[in-house]
Amino acid sequence: MSSGLPIESLRAALRQAAQHTRRLVIQAPTGSGKSTQIPQYLIDDALVGDGQVVVLQPRRLATRLLATRVAHERNVKLGDAVGYQVRFEDVSSPRTRIKFETEGIILRQWLSDPQLKHVSAIVFDEFHERHLYADIALARALHLQQTVRPDLMLVVMSATLDIDPLCDYLGPGSVALTASGRQYPVDIQYIDESVGDRTDAIVEAAVRVCDRLIRQTDRGDVLIFMPGAFEIQRTVRALQSADASRDCLILPLHGELPPHEQDAAVGPSSKRKIIVSTNVAETSLTIDGIELVIDSGWARVPRFDPHRSINTLFLERISRASADQRAGRAGRTAPGTCVRLWTEREHQERALHEVPEINRLDLAEATLGLSAAGLPDPLALPWFECPPARALTQAQRLLGDLGALAEDGSITDLGRLMAQFPVHPRYARMLIAARDFGCVRQVALVCALTQGRSIWATRGRTPGQRAPRERFGEAADSDFFAQMRAWSYAVRHRFDVRRCREAGVHAAAARQIDQVYRAFLRLAESHGFALEARAGDDAALCRCVLVGFADHVCRRRGTGTLQCDVAHGRRGMLVRDSIVQDAPLLVATEIDEIQTGREHEVRLSNMTRVEADWLTELLPHAMHEQLDIRYDVATKQVIQEIHYQYHDLILATRPGGAPAADAAAHLLADEVERGRIVLRHWDAQVEAWLARVNFLADFGADYGFSAIGPTERRLLIEQICLGCTRMKEVAQKPVWPVIHAWLPTGLLPVLKKEAPERLAIAGTRTFRLHYPEQGTPYFEARIQELFGVKSIPMIGFGHVQPLVHILAPNQRPVQITQDLAGFWLHHYPGIRQELKRRYPKHAWPERGEIA
Repeated sequence: MSSGLPIESLRAALRQAAQHTRRLVIQAPTGSGKSTQIPQYLIDDALVGDGQVVVLQPRRLATRLLATRVAHERNVKLGDAVGYQVRFEDVSSPRTRIKFETEGIILRQWLSDPQLKHVSAIVFDEFHERHLYADIALARALHLQQTVRPDLMLVVMSATLDIDPLCDYLGPGSVALTASGRQYPVDIQYIDESVGDRTDAIVEAAVRVCDRLIRQTDRGDVLIFMPGAFEIQRTVRALQSADASRDCLILPLHGELPPHEQDAAVGPSSKRKIIVSTNVAETSLTIDGIELVIDSGWARVPRFDPHRSINTLFLERISRASADQRAGRAGRTAPGTCVRLWTEREHQERALHEVPEINRLDLAEATLGLSAAGLPDPLALPWFECPPARALTQAQRLLGDLGALAEDGSITDLGRLMAQFPVHPRYARMLIAARDFGCVRQVALVCALTQGRSIWATRGRTPGQRAPRERFGEAADSDFFAQMRAWSYAVRHRFDVRRCREAGVHAAAARQIDQVYRAFLRLAESHGFALEARAGDDAALCRCVLVGFADHVCRRRGTGTLQCDVAHGRRGMLVRDSIVQDAPLLVATEIDEIQTGREHEVRLSNMTRVEADWLTELLPHAMHEQLDIRYDVATKQVIQEIHYQYHDLILATRPGGAPAADAAAHLLADEVERGRIVLRHWDAQVEAWLARVNFLADFGADYGFSAIGPTERRLLIEQICLGCTRMKEVAQKPVWPVIHAWLPTGLLPVLKKEAPERLAIAGTRTFRLHYPEQGTPYFEARIQELFGVKSIPMIGFGHVQPLVHILAPNQRPVQITQDLAGFWLHHYPGIRQELKRRYPKHAWPERGEIA
C-alpha cells in the first residue's frame, strides 16, 4: 500500500542497493517520511534477517511518537511488533521487529549482548545532529560489522549532512540514496531590533508577533520555538492572556510532558492550534497543519560545564542550519511564514552549523560505557570524527579518581556497577555510596541540586534582607544542607513565587530541582536501592559528595585563609559566603574560573567538609606516600620528608632521615645557580682557569681538552656541593681541588704552557693574558713597556697569536694589534706626535731610535 510520502520514490532503489551492500546512506529532508517508512521497507521487502530493526533517535519524545505512528500504520498494538525504549521506559517485547530507541539505549544493550545477535539492522536517524551517542553507536556498529557481524545492515539517515564524507567513512561498497521533499515557499521575516537573551523580552516578542500573525490570517496553525520548558510555560501563560489567541488551543510540547499532553500537541484538532515547543519539533516530528513559525533563535544545548565538571544545558543561539530547519516547518503542507526574533544582520553572525557533541561534551560517561563493553581504548574504534585526545585523557583521569578505572586503564568491579546507571559517573558513584551509607534520598537531592541553576535567587533582595544562606544555613559541614532546607521550604509552599522570593529562593529552579530529584529516586529504586534513611548522620552525606567529586578535593593553605590547593595541581579561593568554616580539607562541587581584569581567579563553591581518614577509607587507590627532598629556605638546608598524599595534596608529613648525598648536592647546586648560595672561593681566578681550558678545547681535542659549558659547569658545582646539606657548608667549601680534578694530571703542564696565565715578552717582561668567551686572547701593556719589542709569542699549540692592547700613559688603548713591527713602522710616528704633546714629561724616542 502506497504511503504517498516523498520517501517512497527511494523504495525500489533501496531494494536494489540492499542486494549488494549492508551500508546505506539516505539523505531526505525533514517531512519526507524517512523516519517512519524506511524501517518498514526493510521488514516488508525482506531486506534484513529475522532480527529487529533498531531505529536510533536523538530525542525521547520523537522516539515514542514515531513508534506510535508506525504501530498505527501497521495496525498493531504498541509494544508488540512495533515498540520503543527510552531511559526509564521500555515498551517492547520479544516479538518486536521495529524498535525505536534513544541512542544511549543501544550502548547499554551492547553490555549484555556484545554481538547484538537479536538485531538485523540499525537505522541512525537524524545523524546530522551529531549527538555524542550517535557517533559512538555508529563507530561501534561499524567495528562490529567489520569483525563478527558482516550481515548487520547499517542505514545512516540525514536531512542536511554532506553525504560524501559519510560514504567515505563507511568505506567501499556503501551506497547513497537521495530523496526530495515536498516543500512550499516560506516567507522569512526578521524583526527590526534585537530582543537579547532575557526570557521576558523573548516571550513578549513572541506573543506580540503571534498576535499579529493570527490577526493577519485565519489559516494554519502556529509553531513557536522556545529554548526550554521554563520559557515554554511563560509563553503559554502569556498567550492565554492575549486577545488574539484566546480562541486558539494553546499547547506546550517538550520531553518532560506526560504522553497524553505530547500527543495532544502533535495530533489533529478542531480548533486552531498554537504549539510552543523546544527544538524537539525541529526534526524527526512532522506536525500537520503548521503554516506559521515563530523562532526565538535560542536552544538549550548540552555542553561540558568546566565549573561543575559535568555535562549540562547552556542557553545558546542556534545556528543558521537549525534556523533553516525550523523555518521549513512552515512549508510542509502549504506556503507559510517564519518570523525570526532577531535581526537580519544578527543572522549573518550566527554559526553555520552546531559544533558536534563529541567536541563539546565531557566523555567520562561514554568512556566508562566503552570500557564496560571491553573497549578500554576509545581511539581503537573507527570514528566518523575522532574525539579530542585531551577530552579522553580528562575522562580517563576522572574515572580513575572515581575508582571506575584501575591504574592500567582496565575497568574495576565498581566501574562495571557504575556503568549500569544511565547518568554521569559522578552521580552513579554517589548513588552507590548512598546505598551503602543509607542516605539515598539525601544524595538524590544533592545530585539534583548540582544539575541546573542555583536555588538561590540573585535578584529582588531588599536592603537589609538577610541573605538566604543565613536564613537556611548556619556553620555546618556542607553548603548543601542550607540548599536542602531551602528546597524543602519551596516544596512546603508549593513553589509559590512570592513566598520563595521573600525567602531568597528561586521558585522555578526549586521546581526543576524537584523534577530531577524524583528522576534520581526512580533510578535508585530501579536498581533496588532502599530509600528509607538510616539515623541521621551528616557525615554519610558528606562522604557521598566526596566520592562523586573525588577530583575536586581541596586543602586550605593555612588557618584563616581562603586560599586552597586543589587536587591535580590546581589552586583556588573559597567563596566567602560558604557556611563551611575552618575545615582544613574540603571538596568543591563547583570550580569557577573568573577573569578579573588581566588576572584569572579560580573560585571554589558548594563546599563540603571531608576528613583525611575518609580519603583512606573511600579512595585508597589515590593515597600514597611520597619521599620529598627539598631545600628549605627558612632553615637554609636540605631536608628530607615523607608526605602522605591524596594525589598531589599533602595531608601529613613526617621526617624522612638524612637525604641522599647526590640528591642534596643537586638541590644545593640549584641554589648556587639561582644566586641564593655564594661559593666564596669561586673567584675570578677560577673563572680565568675555566676560560683557559675552553680556549684550548678548540685546538687541543687530540690532547684530551674539552669545553666546559653550562652542563659541565653544573657538574663541577654539584661535585663541590657533594657531602654538604647546609648553605654554610657549601659557602665555605674549597673549589680548587674539584676544578683541577677536571683535567687529568698530565694536562695541567700543557695548560700552563699553551694557555699561560702570563705571557713572557722579550725574555724578561710578563703580561697577564685574558681569554674572552668570544674572540682572541689579549694582554695589555703601556707603550713604553713595548719599546724594542717587535713580535708576540704564539700560544694554543702555535695556532693563535694574542692581541696586544697598547696603552697610553692614561691606561687607555691607543692601538690594538697582533703586528708590533708594523705598528712601529706605520702607526707609531703619528701616535708619537699626539702623545708627546699631551705627555711631555715621558720619553718619546724617534722610530729609528727604537731597537
